Amino acid sequence: MKNNISKKVAVFGIMGALALSLSFLESLLPALPFLPPGAKPGLANIVTMFAACTLGLPAAIYIAVLKAFFALVVRGVTAFFMSLCGGILSAVAMYILFRFNDKIGLIGISVISALMHNFGQLIVSFFLVGSAAVFGYAPFLIVFGIISGILTGIIFKILLPAVNKIEINTQKGG
Repeated sequence: MKNNISKKVAVFGIMGALALSLSFLESLLPALPFLPPGAKPGLANIVTMFAACTLGLPAAIYIAVLKAFFALVVRGVTAFFMSLCGGILSAVAMYILFRFNDKIGLIGISVISALMHNFGQLIVSFFLVGSAAVFGYAPFLIVFGIISGILTGIIFKILLPAVNKIEINTQKGG
């Protein structure tokens, strides 16, 4: 029993470090003028997808919360709330789709998760700004969410067979 707990802590630590590393690398990307403010490809969501797919909802939420606290430290309170809300909505969507739907596929799950992340950020923006005008970004975020979801879904699909060869042996969902 103790060995399983140690293994789970180690796996969560490695996944957290990988998610934070990918988040940091994304923060180095320059802002592109044709994208919505703060738009990034969401490469760290690959780690969240892996957690939701193989380890369960608590692991996916752990990654989302860890990324949110990283955003708090490096970008401030607004980034924290946007990351937290978007990340949790995205992680829950991933988990539900992995668990209850076998027709959408990895790329479809990634796209829906990216859109949920963007929706969460719009909700936070609405409460922070106090105006429905923030929903004017929705069409841009939908297009960017689809593109970034396809990109992260393809990367996840490519990496999943190699990652599945690693025996993690942690109990799913706990």
